[in-house]
Amino acid sequence: MHYSNLKEKISQNKKKWLITGAAGFIGSNLLETLLKLDQVVVGIDNFSTGFKHNLEEVKSNVSSSQWNNCNFIEGDITNFNECELAVKGIDYVLHQAALGSVPRSILDPINTNNSNISGFLNMLEASKNEDVKSFTYAASSSTYGDHEALPKNEDVIGNPLSPYAVTKYVNELYASVYSRSYGFKSIGLRYFNVFGKRQSPSGAYAAVIPKWISTMINNEQVTINGDGKTSRDFCYIENAVQMNLLAATANDEAKDNIFNVALGDRTSLNDLFELLKRTLILNDIKINKEASYIDFRPGDVRHSQADISKAKKLLNYEPTHFIHEGIVEAMPWYIQYMKE
Repeated sequence: MHYSNLKEKISQNKKKWLITGAAGFIGSNLLETLLKLDQVVVGIDNFSTGFKHNLEEVKSNVSSSQWNNCNFIEGDITNFNECELAVKGIDYVLHQAALGSVPRSILDPINTNNSNISGFLNMLEASKNEDVKSFTYAASSSTYGDHEALPKNEDVIGNPLSPYAVTKYVNELYASVYSRSYGFKSIGLRYFNVFGKRQSPSGAYAAVIPKWISTMINNEQVTINGDGKTSRDFCYIENAVQMNLLAATANDEAKDNIFNVALGDRTSLNDLFELLKRTLILNDIKINKEASYIDFRPGDVRHSQADISKAKKLLNYEPTHFIHEGIVEAMPWYIQYMKE
């Protein structure tokens, strides 16, 4: 109910938003939501992990007048001048741009650091200088590292297990320092395995859900790292979008904080495989092959589950989709994507 009221309030009060990584998975979903709420949106992306076809899809899903409220900049957050240009006149910043993926960071720590730390600092500094109303940024559940206790509470973390985890933790440290040193308060959102439409199934670093769906649709064998008992708190994209809007418009008491973005539940890889298989069968796609198992992946944690009580208390967060509901809702998009 609170989220529905918030969207109604936003739609009645036109503001100017900046989304970094606007052509990416989460960024393009935020873009679509805000345009449908009749907001003015600036998007910036260098297409290192985002796609022009994501922007085209958003354009096809909104009205022509809503699309005219979007100004897209092909730019790079590692260039401070481009960050300064992007934040001019902005009310709310949603910073999503980053080089994701634990395996990619292990193979390429230099570029991961450049984008995720230098780029983040550029955006933080430019936003502070522009005195934007709020700065919300994508943090990561990878920050919990080797801390094994479940569920994951925002106040207790372990040692990072990958360069990617280091970069996302440094983001949190910089955000905290900017609050203390400059009075510029922000909110970090620790995403837990977000999935949904426009999450690419292609490439070496594709997330597990779109990658497996693609593999199964192509009648190929899914490969599971480890014994399949590894578990994750899979979070549908609509829940992540909700958290971004709640954070961006939060009162001052909620700022200078980190929040988990998740369901507060966990699903094993074995159960995920069965869920995807059942949903594909319901969509008239036959699945003939069972999964195969290989070694555990370096840098991965064994289990992950979030405590979302802080987000519920301070932001009035209430997830709208459980994993099975998200899979059912997203599956037609994945099937259509494979046909194109």
